[in-house]
Amino acid sequence: MAVYLKLTFLYLNIFCMYLVSRPPTLYAHGCENFRWTVSLSATINADSMAKTEQGNGLEMRGGSQKLTENGNGGSSAPDPEVNGNVTEDKQVDKYGFIGGAQQTSGEQTEKLPIEVLRQREAKWLEMLNSWDKWMAKNHKKVKERCQKGIPPSLRGRAWLYLTGGKVKREQNKGKFEELDNKPGDPNWVDVIERDLHRQFPFHEMFAARGGHGQQDLFRVLKAYTLHRPEEGYCQAQAPIAAVLLMHMPAEDAFWVLVQICEKYLPGYYSKELEAIQLDGEILNALLRKVSPVAHRHLKNQKLDPILYMTEWFMCAFSRTLPWAAVLRVWDMFLCEGVKILFRVGLVLLKCTLGSQEKLKACQGFYETLELLRTIKPQYMNEGFLVHEIIELSVSEKDIEKEHLAQLRRWKENHGELTCKSPPRMHGAKAIMAAEPPSRLDLRQKPTIIVESPLASKTEGFREEETRKSRKTAQANDPPTAGPPKEFADTYLAHSDPVPLLKPTTLQVSKDSLSSEEHDTYL
Repeated sequence: MAVYLKLTFLYLNIFCMYLVSRPPTLYAHGCENFRWTVSLSATINADSMAKTEQGNGLEMRGGSQKLTENGNGGSSAPDPEVNGNVTEDKQVDKYGFIGGAQQTSGEQTEKLPIEVLRQREAKWLEMLNSWDKWMAKNHKKVKERCQKGIPPSLRGRAWLYLTGGKVKREQNKGKFEELDNKPGDPNWVDVIERDLHRQFPFHEMFAARGGHGQQDLFRVLKAYTLHRPEEGYCQAQAPIAAVLLMHMPAEDAFWVLVQICEKYLPGYYSKELEAIQLDGEILNALLRKVSPVAHRHLKNQKLDPILYMTEWFMCAFSRTLPWAAVLRVWDMFLCEGVKILFRVGLVLLKCTLGSQEKLKACQGFYETLELLRTIKPQYMNEGFLVHEIIELSVSEKDIEKEHLAQLRRWKENHGELTCKSPPRMHGAKAIMAAEPPSRLDLRQKPTIIVESPLASKTEGFREEETRKSRKTAQANDPPTAGPPKEFADTYLAHSDPVPLLKPTTLQVSKDSLSSEEHDTYL
């Protein structure tokens, strides 16, 4: 039976690689080559995920939910349909999950004293107020703070700055709105709609069919297909965009997605998926140095990297790790670049297959693949995993050296790459160095203003009273000299609504105050 399964897997793998190597005729109808490239790994993951989620009280149903009305992303359903059998009394964890494998209990996450968290928030606010100076003169400190974990209240804004999405947004004002208002390619629209309900169905933001989370996800993915029509849409982009939307508005999520696809993981979502295949070979070569035992076992089982690492890398481990670990990995990934994904993969492979004792449980091809699909929780624990990632000495130079070697081997075996992707940027510092931003592009402009609910009702009365009092004063008092010019405009006019709270920021940078941008995710 084991021999039969192994031969079946190998034949399917050969067929899959054939599909990837030929012109992707199916790609235009749903990124089918991604489904086939993932091969058995994706099939097993999808089947087991459906069974697991059914067992947890949610049925993954097929079919499409139309979210477009004349192509503008409006929900056609008056009442959002719940994406499964999630009841209202389900307990929501601190990340917004109401069930499923990624729901987190209090014991599974590291708890920071509130004083430490507030100190970290103050430090991050200081950095964000003078981002260009910190990145130019003290990038090491930025990296250390990303390794410690970005405070949840500032994670979305920090990701926007780390990726360069903030600069892209400022340099392309109105671009997302323009793309959002376009109808989009009907083929891509149909495929995206069919994928929406599969993205984190146990998260409160995406649990309702046609809810605001799914609508924003549709808007971001549709806008990307219009922004890069030659690349279109790949299924692995959906979980990336969904994670971003959990932390920032749709426009910011769009520009961060653009940066991830173009700077951090160029070529990953192209039609031929050549970049992910190359990185699979790079991972395999690095594993030979990090864990010879694991490398030898995978080689003996003829288990190609594409079978187990495709979802890991293309989804940036968002569908693999516990959520606390996902966020910590993303904090480091968006700061330091793709080497973090390689380190995570190497740590998981080493911990799972790195000794003869561990290999006793996976003597065959299928058993090894199943073990890599269901990695033990202790290896994915937030504290353990982050420590191992930081300690593992795999640098950008190591990755680039292997990249050149694998690229030469690829050209010998397959010829030139069909997808000419831009060079990969290794993290926030490299992106900023390649495209130096202006101070204006980096300036923060928070406008969190709370107005009195009575302001609108009493505005007319105030104006009338003001006019009467001015007429009375002019009639009774002789004209007097006005105040000095420098004090003439220091008071609000009576007709202006008086805010209850004034927006405040840490006074670290003179360029940190403005009133044009709405940061709704603080």
